[in-house]
Amino acid sequence: MFAEGLSAPQVAAELEISTKSAYAWRRAWKVGGEQALASRGAPGPDPVLSAAQVRKLIDRMEQGPAAAGWDEGQRWTLARVRTLIGRMFHLTVSITTVWETLRRAGYTPQQPVHRAAERDEQAIEHFKRYQWPAVKESRAGWARGSASPTSPASR
Repeated sequence: MFAEGLSAPQVAAELEISTKSAYAWRRAWKVGGEQALASRGAPGPDPVLSAAQVRKLIDRMEQGPAAAGWDEGQRWTLARVRTLIGRMFHLTVSITTVWETLRRAGYTPQQPVHRAAERDEQAIEHFKRYQWPAVKESRAGWARGSASPTSPASR
């Protein structure tokens, strides 16, 4: 756009960016050409685990915690994944790094559903359909009361 002769404010309006950014981009373009405007990637440090290591980690996680040596509680936690990373790659990483790695791999936080093993779905449906409506009946027919000793409702 700058090569076509557009001004920084015109570029800003066209790309819906700030004028200040457009002027900075124009200065960079004048000094280094189109390469100066190329993306440098996401800011911040490089990921601790390579893409190949993340694939290996995910493959191992898909086998479940029992396959990785945890007997109780068959759920992956950040602490367990952190330990697994240490065992597999001999790296010590923070919980935040584990979270970011899993987030980039497409994992989302999950809250486990705790339900009793003895849960009876048919009994629950029967209660909700037949008993709950009777318990929940309208209070419109009730006589309204008052805690005030001078109220006519309390005489």
